[in-house]
Amino acid sequence: MTMTPGLRKFALTAHVTFSVGWLGAVGGFLALAVAGLFSGDEQIVRAAYLSMELITWFVIVPLAFASLLTGLAESLGTPWGLFRHYWVLAKFVITIFATLLLLLHTQPIGRLADVVRETALSSADVARLQIQLVADAGLALLALLAATTLAVYKPGGMTPYGLRKQNERRAMVGASARTPKWAYVTGILAIVLVLLVVIAHLTGHGLGGH
Repeated sequence: MTMTPGLRKFALTAHVTFSVGWLGAVGGFLALAVAGLFSGDEQIVRAAYLSMELITWFVIVPLAFASLLTGLAESLGTPWGLFRHYWVLAKFVITIFATLLLLLHTQPIGRLADVVRETALSSADVARLQIQLVADAGLALLALLAATTLAVYKPGGMTPYGLRKQNERRAMVGASARTPKWAYVTGILAIVLVLLVVIAHLTGHGLGGH
């Protein structure tokens, strides 16, 4: 079902607003994580990690789901579709990956906030958590920047499904289903990022590692 022009503009405005807000919130989270890791003032460190917990639950998580849902609605309600163009599909996969990574680390973020409320920031486990928060926030920021770049430049290339639908609509035969090079590169990078996250957790170097 295709949206009306007015509804399409509203969905696009909502999606851009939530996506940019999510990107900005992750940037703020990264700044707090860096301050918590390198600041020599214990009060600043404690304030940083307590603020990160609040930002995660009341800003980043709502914006992540709002961006995901509005992007899904916009894709399904416009001629772009969700599975017709490689850039739309890649952006959707990146958003899913960033959201899952966020949900995976909400509990450790809360655990670190509990630590700074009750104990001194001196254990090796806390140091690993501090470093991991910076790394995860940086990774999330890169993923969101990649998704934003895809949305702005909209690189060409249609999936075999998209070409089939296009051919059906235009009653044309013989369209090429060649995958663009950038789609291969994006897919390989996404697989590498997922493998790095999985390996880090399996070897005990993730947020919950001991």
